[in-house]
Amino acid sequence: MVEETLRIPGLSDDETVTLNFLAKQLKDKSRHNRKRSDLYDGKSALRQVGSIIPPQYHRLGLALGWTAKGVDGLARRCTLDDMVWANGNLDSLGLPELRDSNFLMSELSQGRTDSLIHGVSYLITTKGGDDEPRALIHTKDALNATGEWNNRKRRLDNLLSVTSWQANKITGFVLYLDGETVNADLVDGKWEVARSEHPWNVPVDPMVYKPRTSKRMGRSRITRAAISHQYAALRELVRLEAHMDVFTIPQLILLGANEAMFKNADGSYKAAWQIALGRALAIPDDDDAPAGSDGRADVKHITAQSPAPHLADLNALAKLEAREYDLPDSDFAMTDFANPTGAESYTASRENLIAEAEGATDDWSVPIRNAVVRALAIQNGVSEVPPAWASIDTKWRSPMYLSKAAEADAGAKQVGAGPAWLKETRVGMELLGLTTQQIDRALSERMQLEGRQSAAAIIAARTGASDDSVGVEAGADPTGG
Repeated sequence: MVEETLRIPGLSDDETVTLNFLAKQLKDKSRHNRKRSDLYDGKSALRQVGSIIPPQYHRLGLALGWTAKGVDGLARRCTLDDMVWANGNLDSLGLPELRDSNFLMSELSQGRTDSLIHGVSYLITTKGGDDEPRALIHTKDALNATGEWNNRKRRLDNLLSVTSWQANKITGFVLYLDGETVNADLVDGKWEVARSEHPWNVPVDPMVYKPRTSKRMGRSRITRAAISHQYAALRELVRLEAHMDVFTIPQLILLGANEAMFKNADGSYKAAWQIALGRALAIPDDDDAPAGSDGRADVKHITAQSPAPHLADLNALAKLEAREYDLPDSDFAMTDFANPTGAESYTASRENLIAEAEGATDDWSVPIRNAVVRALAIQNGVSEVPPAWASIDTKWRSPMYLSKAAEADAGAKQVGAGPAWLKETRVGMELLGLTTQQIDRALSERMQLEGRQSAAAIIAARTGASDDSVGVEAGADPTGG
């Protein structure tokens, strides 16, 4: 197969080479990434199971949500609460504006899910246009973006972000280079190219899941083992459907019956379902029966077969899938699992998942922090990140689900063991289990209360001073002596 070469007027030779290299890299990975996207979305088709099961059972559209549950089961434990700045006030930098105008928390959540599905997703930071937010943060999945990672610089050398496809061909893209962005779109058969310069190198940060030396761009949570278990379970579902249609209906062997039994009054044969589901079968006498025979057809009954072996196999596959995703058996299996009753047993059953969530958030913290800080710089009109912003960081929600009572009890013990002033800080209130919104409201109401108390004290002081003045005047000598 001859690879398509993109030749865009206005691009230099080096840019054309980079563009086509990245386009080929994107297409080479597309089959792998598309397969995992289809599995997550429940669109992956199952091939025919041998030659015994009729082909119509493969057209039933049977689907399992195991891969989606495996991805979402981890993603929901990796929740970004907010950005924090130990040495300053993020509101003064316009974080609320950035968060609201970009739907930032939702955008980052989508990027985390794509990272789990494909192993990597990309956070792209750009300057907004005239009718757009001043700074933009958007995510791209590995089906529509790819780049070259520089191991020494620990950043991307470039990124190709495809903005439109037509008949599996690229008809629009953005090429992010060092200090320059190239936008290109195919309009009425002609390429239109626009360029812009910026001081941010390549303004893209990859969100990578489980990177390692040989796989810098990470690995998918939908592993080959997980795919194998899901396909095996789908095949078992097909067999179960066939079993329920065929083997759960008691079989009858009619000895001595004639084909007239299976025909309608007009001589046409009855439908198979009418014969199978018929509750009464009329068997005529055989008038030509030989001597010594009563002329009756003999009926032999065969007991229906149980679907239990299919269900047991499906249950075993569900447990294998649970092990692969570090999720408890209760999330997949149908029987033979125990629900934890105590807090310690609940935590122990999810220990591996909690550890996986902590590792994933550690890997995602750096790209999220870089993207948000760069966006704040763009929004504030500065060309480089001030050194004081180095302490801006991510604040993740604990991957361990605790009840409000348990969280408050643990926090109260920590606050009680610390200095007295700790409970007056935002950190102390977080330890007590209060949400960011509750902390903001509590501090605001406290300031209002202190303001009212201060106002009341000032009024009281002025009233007292006025009373003293009146008393002096009332006690003065009216004669002036």
